[in-house]
Amino acid sequence: MLTRTVPPIPRGFSLIEMMIAVVIVGLLLMAGVPAYTTWIQNLQIRTGAEAILNGMQLARAEAVRRNTNVRFVLTALPSPAWTVSVAADGSQIQSRPGGEGTRNAVVTVTPAGATTVTFNGFGAVIDIAPVTQVDVDSAVLPAADSRELRVRVSTGGGVKMCDPNIAAGDPLACS
Repeated sequence: MLTRTVPPIPRGFSLIEMMIAVVIVGLLLMAGVPAYTTWIQNLQIRTGAEAILNGMQLARAEAVRRNTNVRFVLTALPSPAWTVSVAADGSQIQSRPGGEGTRNAVVTVTPAGATTVTFNGFGAVIDIAPVTQVDVDSAVLPAADSRELRVRVSTGGGVKMCDPNIAAGDPLACS
């Protein structure tokens, strides 16, 4: 009777197979990191713009709710920090520190030097030279990769976030 010996089944990975896997993972990471970095920076721009938009909407809503003048003040520029307070007595309603989730976001205000928007009890803007537009961009991304966002304030009190790089006719355009 013949007995046949079966060779043992190899288990695990060889050193060469492991090195090939490490090289492949490394190449994939090198290809993905720049796109991930750009995505994170654009996310910081969006977070900063949404924070300013939410602060202005809060100030307007509180002015209507309290039937008094409420002030939105951008502080610590160029970082997107702000404070909402009652105009008459200066009592603070809410504030947001700069850099909270937006470390690399940079704010540019129009008109230059303006930092305040005051809403009356009807929700309209009552400042002589209020903030009319706030541009939020990245401090570290090149302009081609950055997705700048803009927050606009109308004299009637409307507050809108838009993308200045989108053509007119699109709901997200700054027209």
